[in-house]
Amino acid sequence: MSFATADLYDKYEDQLQIATPIFNDYGGNIQFSGPASTVKVFADNSLVRAALEEAGDGRVLVVDGGGSLNCALLGDMLADLGFKNGWVGVIVYGCIRDSAAIANMKIGVKALNTNPKKSVKRGEGQRNVSVSFADVTIAPGNYIYADVDGIVISQNKLDLS
Repeated sequence: MSFATADLYDKYEDQLQIATPIFNDYGGNIQFSGPASTVKVFADNSLVRAALEEAGDGRVLVVDGGGSLNCALLGDMLADLGFKNGWVGVIVYGCIRDSAAIANMKIGVKALNTNPKKSVKRGEGQRNVSVSFADVTIAPGNYIYADVDGIVISQNKLDLS
């Protein structure tokens, strides 16, 4: 279903959080929405992989990488894995890599920037916890609506009609 975050804001202003506009679009789908699943990691994408290996069921994976620009937390192989497993998007408060390949994939990807350096794999971090960045707090199950204008978050699914 089509939507515009600006229109959602106009209709649901009092119910939405608006992420500070610090994210760039990298995925082939600029517009995506779904319930949030969260991971909180630092320079380790093991939990990102573990989440994307599961059935996405139309969810958006929100990755709190601490805003670090030191390495990528998502690359083309993980983005493709997410797409194949039914994830509609990934928001990374950190970096991605393989951006040219990800641009051709039918998955939404927003991140701060790119970095060719891969992350470590220690299995460290947390899953399904509330994460805070870009002046928003996202809890698992919150609804994410993202498009070219930005990211809005609602505690509940919005009526898009």
